[in-house]
Amino acid sequence: MELTIIRHAQSTNNALPSPKNRVCDPQLTELGHRQAEILAQHLATGQRLAPWQADPFEQGGYSITRLYCSPMCRSLQTTQPIERALGLTPEVWVDIHERGGIYLDRGEAGGAVGYPGKTRAEILSEFPSYTLPEGITEQGWWRHQGREDRQTFYGRAIQVALMLRRWAASDERIALVTHGDFVDALLKALFNQLPGAGIAYRHLNAAITSICLQGDGKLTVAYLNRVDHLPPGLIS
Repeated sequence: MELTIIRHAQSTNNALPSPKNRVCDPQLTELGHRQAEILAQHLATGQRLAPWQADPFEQGGYSITRLYCSPMCRSLQTTQPIERALGLTPEVWVDIHERGGIYLDRGEAGGAVGYPGKTRAEILSEFPSYTLPEGITEQGWWRHQGREDRQTFYGRAIQVALMLRRWAASDERIALVTHGDFVDALLKALFNQLPGAGIAYRHLNAAITSICLQGDGKLTVAYLNRVDHLPPGLIS
């Protein structure tokens, strides 16, 4: 199974000079929308650079067969042009959301405040073709009082890694549109490096990581944090 891990394009929170004005579920910036469009065309027609192929510089796109994204707005929006370019139906996978969930922490008494995230109707009104799990309801999908703790976050990354390993013997080419901290945790889970003190896998906006998972447990990493599909002025 070939796994393509993608960080969402630039969000309004990413563009802030200070985190004090962040919002709990940011949208993409204008630059982010441009990144997402270029990313989508690259996935559809670009060079895969897959060392396990007969031709490692194969042209003609990534031939992705399944497309997953998190339920956070910036991931949903990044996935939209990919859907159009690849002709795939995006599937929302709640467990690949960003660390912490939907929350704000203004440093006030009481700590972080949790928010429900987009409801089922809100997601489908903007992204009508997306497939949603039953757990996304009219009460939203993040129904927690505050911020997800570190142990729960790493446990979630491990569960996603285990699911991907269960699919390893398939011929699927799976893409995940997810988030920077979750990419870091998922890679550590796949590489058996958690809790990963002293290790950090940085992922830029709209960057790509490519890994081949085999049924015998072997992993082959083609590349991490690839951004050469983006013009220099659009790297963030």
